[in-house]
Amino acid sequence: MPVLTLPNGATVGYDDAGTGPPLVLLHAFPLDRAMWRAQLADLADVARVITPDLPGFGESSPSGAFTIEGVADTVAAFVEALNLPKVTLGGLSMGGYVALAFARRHPDKLTKLILADTRAGIDDTNARAGRDKSVGVVTAEGTAALFDGMLPKVLSEHTHATNAPLVERLKRIAARQKPESVAAALIALRDRPDANSGLKNIAVPTLVLVGEFDAVTPPLSAANLAGQIRGSELVHVPRAGHLANSENAEAFNATVRAFLAR
Repeated sequence: MPVLTLPNGATVGYDDAGTGPPLVLLHAFPLDRAMWRAQLADLADVARVITPDLPGFGESSPSGAFTIEGVADTVAAFVEALNLPKVTLGGLSMGGYVALAFARRHPDKLTKLILADTRAGIDDTNARAGRDKSVGVVTAEGTAALFDGMLPKVLSEHTHATNAPLVERLKRIAARQKPESVAAALIALRDRPDANSGLKNIAVPTLVLVGEFDAVTPPLSAANLAGQIRGSELVHVPRAGHLANSENAEAFNATVRAFLAR
């Protein structure tokens, strides 16, 4: 598993499979790059699939204060360190927030954009209070306890009923994340900027994906993204909740494959 050292000394753990146009995928909270296993396996024949751990997650070191825009800059430095002038960038949930910030701050590095199970707006008062409560949980009890509390909402009933191995695998990925990194990410998610104003400036082909049963960033949030990004495509992933890439990898990958081919 390669680890890349950036000019600022931060290290980024990542996987890199396949050849062709580069596709960089940014993971959800509170997971790491292992959540993209099905995409690495299935899309490597049409793209060079690169999945970095975001700062403080997986095998990546923290890179200064964790903010959504700061992480976007770290992703840009990572892309530059790999000598990639432009990439198709995809992000799911937290990764989608970072992808939107990347599109605002580094549009010259984008070929295409994939936004999965994410949204442009900021947290409302209740959501912000929930983030603060989660900081307390992860600090006192660890990431495994936090993710156990998230599971009923982030996965669809179909996944819970039919795919116990996936549920256990995601729990293992979450459990190995450092509580201090997860807490820092929660604060960054709570305080992230509103991305709505920048949507009209996105000028690259954009795919918006959402699980049909996503209860965290529901289909209406995806429709808002697609409605404001000119020429974007909106696709609902059947039988999937918030982690659509894992819950229905076959449908998710088929949609991404067709988008990359256009």
